[in-house]
Amino acid sequence: MLLTSGQISMAISSSVVFVFTSLLFLSGYVLQQQTVRSLQAVIKPQPVAPPPPPSPVLAKHFGTPPGHSFYDKYLASNRPKGGWAKVAYVQLVREHLHVCNALMLFAVLEEQESMAQRVIMYPKEWDQKVDGQSSVDPHIDTSKRLLREAARRYRVMLQPVEPMLKLVGRDSVFPLVGLLSLSAYNRLVYLPPSGLLLDTSGLDHLFTLPMETNLLGISAGSEDESNTPSVVLLLPSKEAFQTSLESLPSKGYDEDGFLSKIPLLADLPEDQVHVVAKTSSLRHQDDAFDAADFSDTTSYVHISDAGMLGPEYDSSREAIASARPRKLQPRKAWHDVYEKYRQSRMDVCGLDLEPAPRSGEDNFGAQDQQTVI
Repeated sequence: MLLTSGQISMAISSSVVFVFTSLLFLSGYVLQQQTVRSLQAVIKPQPVAPPPPPSPVLAKHFGTPPGHSFYDKYLASNRPKGGWAKVAYVQLVREHLHVCNALMLFAVLEEQESMAQRVIMYPKEWDQKVDGQSSVDPHIDTSKRLLREAARRYRVMLQPVEPMLKLVGRDSVFPLVGLLSLSAYNRLVYLPPSGLLLDTSGLDHLFTLPMETNLLGISAGSEDESNTPSVVLLLPSKEAFQTSLESLPSKGYDEDGFLSKIPLLADLPEDQVHVVAKTSSLRHQDDAFDAADFSDTTSYVHISDAGMLGPEYDSSREAIASARPRKLQPRKAWHDVYEKYRQSRMDVCGLDLEPAPRSGEDNFGAQDQQTVI
């Protein structure tokens, strides 16, 4: 049967209408699906990013909780008394050799954003000039430069101090009890030189520990070593300072003897956490010791080894061979500490290692001198 022209026109018109209707439907469907997905994205709750992993120091000390909220609750409920503005890390530098060590400690505190305050106490005589002389000590210009850097870059409060005792020797003229005079703070942490700060979280925790005495120490030495503390906690007050100052002997003051009388904190067992470590104790570690774990879980390493002048010096191969641990992993950790200290000394202070002094010379190669004030 032949189609008429009218029927053909109708078929073509119907096909065109069907095609455009289908396209309109499909475009509306696609637009609808996009709108639905957009609404679902807005209504659906966003996934919460996992909290950052807790400090390995806190994890080892307090165990591994089922969630990180434990640490948030702990840190929130264990703020230092009076807040972070009332606690401080303090360094008492008596020798030019130790100024850079203090600067290195505060550089780490600034980098890791510790909220505690920072104080450097130094001899007031360093700020004084003698008529006709540029400086009494050839190293005083370097020390003053480093002190200015500490104040400018690391927000350190500089406090010059007068001599406290009329005795011979820098330790005797500026005894450690002078730190108790900083009564504007509720708690102080003092790190005897020299040392390497790795993780501030473990040391920040010390500001929250209960103290029943004005002085409390943490020893990192082994059982066969002296129990002089590697970290000293202080509760400063005018009364405690005056009492401690009056109790000092008028002759023969010995700071090592004074430190050995400070009661030691016994609540940080070594099998749980290495908040503080000492390089000399690495000689006594067994085969289970792991250098990487030591670096990850240690807050502060007190660098002190028999036969070594200190990490500031370029020690001889013989001294290094005699002082370093015998076992492989402890030896690696020992070398890492000394190398990190050397590199940090260069990066922070711009100083290389000091040459080992010859016999009859002091820390910087000058003739030994003792000043009676």
